[in-house]
Amino acid sequence: MPEPNDRQILLKIQTCGVCRTDLHIVDGELEHPNLPLILGHQIVGTVEKMGTDVTDFSIGDKVGVPWLGYTCGECEFCEANQENLCDNARFTGYNINGGFAEYTVADSRFCFPIPEDYPADQAAPLLCAGLIGYRSLRKTNNVKKLGFYGFGSAAHILTQIALYQEKEVFAFTRPGDSKGQEFARSLGVSWAGGSETLPSEKLDAAIIFAPVGKLVPQALKAVKKGGKVVCAGIHMSDIPQFPYHDLWEERSIESVANLTRRDGIDFMQLAPQVPVKSNITLYPLEEANKALNDLRDGNFEGSAVLQIADR
Repeated sequence: MPEPNDRQILLKIQTCGVCRTDLHIVDGELEHPNLPLILGHQIVGTVEKMGTDVTDFSIGDKVGVPWLGYTCGECEFCEANQENLCDNARFTGYNINGGFAEYTVADSRFCFPIPEDYPADQAAPLLCAGLIGYRSLRKTNNVKKLGFYGFGSAAHILTQIALYQEKEVFAFTRPGDSKGQEFARSLGVSWAGGSETLPSEKLDAAIIFAPVGKLVPQALKAVKKGGKVVCAGIHMSDIPQFPYHDLWEERSIESVANLTRRDGIDFMQLAPQVPVKSNITLYPLEEANKALNDLRDGNFEGSAVLQIADR
């Protein structure tokens, strides 16, 4: 049983989302995890105990814990309101033990309140897939025609946000994934096809969720002049060489790193208004390895969530 320090809360975990970043850590694609390590950074739980300096939560509160678990508040990035780039940041389920467990501790300053009537299994995917998707969406500068490459947990959440904002969504799945394309169409996208094909019309911007570098030049071909390609993942395979012509006409490529607490506050206020409904596949804690393998193999649509406790 972990013991909270002065700034931490002890959480009894209800659910924890399973993220592709967890796979990247397991597979050694993200270097230097703090081993031995408990994975999981989409945590929903209830407050069991609080440190002496915690003032923003009470015993019994339902709380969400995201990927960003600590920032120093003193480096040039923190002082410039870019805490997602903090030189001394620590991350849940990577540097800090995460939520593939019955209990965890978390810095209360980096936790978000979850409405009591919002189901814990629905809330969990919002804490990374939703938040990183939302930060990526902000990077597209409120354009109207959006392409999502890799139609998994983040994309299916973000589609609901984009449609709520009256945007048009184009979904790109693994080649030949007719089931995934059908799932995307069921959510209301305007077009769905394989990632190797070009859409029926030019896009204003594209967001790449799949960790596949060769999708970058492919997405550049799909966006119009002045269009932007946003790379949303924390890890991506190498981007292959491509002709300058595909980037020309003021197209741009930008990455997204982590999230800020402001992102979390804004998104957690917006999600219930839509309302966002995640398509979830539940696994008990003892089947965490199966959930990871099913994510790797694309054996479900939407999000995987570990169901750990009811309350």
